Amino acid sequence: MTKENLIKRTLTVLSKLPPDKASEVADFADYILKKYDDDVLQKGIEKMIETSASYEFLRTEEDLYTVSDLKESYK
Repeated sequence: MTKENLIKRTLTVLSKLPPDKASEVADFADYILKKYDDDVLQKGIEKMIETSASYEFLRTEEDLYTVSDLKESYK
C-alpha cells in the first residue's frame, strides 16, 4: 500500500472517530514522529562522530590488555 493510500485510509477512519479517540490517534502520531526524529538525529550524530578526525585516536589506540593478561578464562 502506498503512503498516499495509507493517509487517505487513516483520514477516513479518523473522520468516523469521536473527538477524544481522534485526539488519541493524533497523540500517538506525534509520539511516532518524535521517535523517528530522535532516531534520525541519533544516526546523524553517530555518522558525524564516525567520520570526525576528533576521535581518530580511538581507532589507533593500542590494546592495553591481551588474552595472556587473564587470570581465568571461561568457555
